[in-house]
Amino acid sequence: SCADYMERVRWPDGFVCPSCAAKGEPYRFAAHPAILACRACKKETSLTAGTVMHGTKQPLRVWFNAAYLVTTQTPGMSALQFQRQMGLSRYETAFQMLHKLRAGMMRPELERDSIGDPWPVEVDEAWVGGKTIGKGRGVTDASLVVIAVEVRSRVTPKSGRLAVYAGRVRMRHVVSRAREELEPFVKEDVLPGSTVRTDGCNGYDYLRAFGYDHQARVLDGDAAETKAWLPMIHIVISNLKTWLRGTHHGVSPQHLQTYLNEYVFRFNRRFYPMTSFASVL
Repeated sequence: SCADYMERVRWPDGFVCPSCAAKGEPYRFAAHPAILACRACKKETSLTAGTVMHGTKQPLRVWFNAAYLVTTQTPGMSALQFQRQMGLSRYETAFQMLHKLRAGMMRPELERDSIGDPWPVEVDEAWVGGKTIGKGRGVTDASLVVIAVEVRSRVTPKSGRLAVYAGRVRMRHVVSRAREELEPFVKEDVLPGSTVRTDGCNGYDYLRAFGYDHQARVLDGDAAETKAWLPMIHIVISNLKTWLRGTHHGVSPQHLQTYLNEYVFRFNRRFYPMTSFASVL
């Protein structure tokens, strides 16, 4: 049934040979359900080619169960949880499968649409992870992440709740707050002409030159003013840190961008969780 699903998704109007473009019922092999052979040119085609499952030794059933678990559980899963749930004998197998599924979560054709206009966008940076105890003042092992979030207005405001909510988000692991790091992030992920709100960081000083309505305000650590000026982004940052600590117990800088991609994938589809399964596979 997993192979049938893959075939229907790839060829909704019937099998078409990738080699000779011949249409028609292919040869099938009971021992290898993920392999089809063209009756015209006799060349074989793998159903998993071009997917995160390509070249895998695990059965399709295992991958489908894994994709369902990873995409439907709101907080996600650590590799250790994943290994236990799937009954895998090796932690390394669970870790590799999870990373392949995360790679499927952030394909460029799925997430390349820019955010912003007609909604304003809040942009800020946050330090994530790292241990600084005993390393001296100003020294940190934490990684810097720049984040952009749409601020959308509720159609029907509810009593006791903010009149706005967070739309789509984008995140990137960067080296510093320098203009050379922050400007490309905004230019690649936010539509020109959008309203971009930031704090007083000078890395955003030239956004107006690229067609953005840049609105900056020096906050000086004032909590009340920060909440009023950037109401959504600090909620997103807080949720990100809680997710990394609670589910994954921290991540290394080497793999941080992969986990950020997973968080963005989950966050942007939080209202439509069942669409995530097809997107990953």
